[in-house]
Amino acid sequence: MSAVTEQFRIGELARRAGSTPRAVRYYEELGLLPGRGRPRGGHRMYDEHDEERLKQLLHIKELLGLSLGELRAWSEAEAARAGLRERWHSGEAADAETRRDIVQEALPHIETQLALVASRRAALEGLEDELTEKRRRKREILLELGDEPQ
Repeated sequence: MSAVTEQFRIGELARRAGSTPRAVRYYEELGLLPGRGRPRGGHRMYDEHDEERLKQLLHIKELLGLSLGELRAWSEAEAARAGLRERWHSGEAADAETRRDIVQEALPHIETQLALVASRRAALEGLEDELTEKRRRKREILLELGDEPQ
């Protein structure tokens, strides 16, 4: 007996994920969310898996400040890793050689994601350095003017 999955329309998906229907449609157009299509004369329907996927995409985009192209690269790497995890757990990876191949295949996808994280970290560190230098200069000016910096 399989559990019935709750389904809902695009507005409800957007509300649950903290987004907009327009953004959901755009993410579908870009291939970031699977397009469900529409039943003839009906509305697109979504489920909890779509909700979780959209929340993850929005979280990563916000956390790392990714462009949509970068988000697509992240998403593709994540999808590839999910496929590899599925192979690992499916019984297909019963022998050591297959397990080794799966792990080898996963590494470049993780490297892609790490490169995106490193790029954002470097940009943040650059901004921090710039602001630290500005603060230092302002404090020097205050000292020159006879004020104590706060």
